[in-house]
Amino acid sequence: MFSKILRRTHMYLALFLSPWMLMYALSTLAMNHRRLFQDRQGGNPVVFEREKDQTYSGTFAPGATPRQMGLQILSDLGLEGAYNANTAQGGSRLTIVRQSPVAPRRITFTKADGKLVIEKQVFRANSFLERMHRRRGFQHDYALEDAWAVSVDLVICALVFWVASGLWMWWEMKGTRRWGALSAAAGLGLFGFFLASI
Repeated sequence: MFSKILRRTHMYLALFLSPWMLMYALSTLAMNHRRLFQDRQGGNPVVFEREKDQTYSGTFAPGATPRQMGLQILSDLGLEGAYNANTAQGGSRLTIVRQSPVAPRRITFTKADGKLVIEKQVFRANSFLERMHRRRGFQHDYALEDAWAVSVDLVICALVFWVASGLWMWWEMKGTRRWGALSAAAGLGLFGFFLASI
């Protein structure tokens, strides 16, 4: 009975998480061969195109941090969500990067003339995959971001479970024990070799 539950859990978990596993596999491929993609794209993996310019008339609280100013601008633009914000040129220019898997935006605000420049990142499959691969953590104040972080935790737990359940299923099949042991030893040996050598 235990073995049947283990096998079914192994299988259904794999089916449920197959989009995540495919994304992590393809994104790792894109990162491992980044130079190939860059050569095909003219050497620049990140390209922004201007979406619109506008004047921003909002005022900030005295002593507002770049993050607080960024949040206010994004809220006024209707672009709330995960973001980074920093200032340059002595605080006269604020740059906000609104994170998004498909279309990140860069919003630049210059205090002197109150101008906002909104740019949208050109979609490229390899950049999209790398963004998804690196998207993790509970540092953002948005429930949807936390939900994604929980799904990443689920993938981590599933990987550990697949190793443990695979070992259990291998040991149950007596006819495969010898070849299974050789496979495990070869994998451990190669992994150890890389740890010691690279």
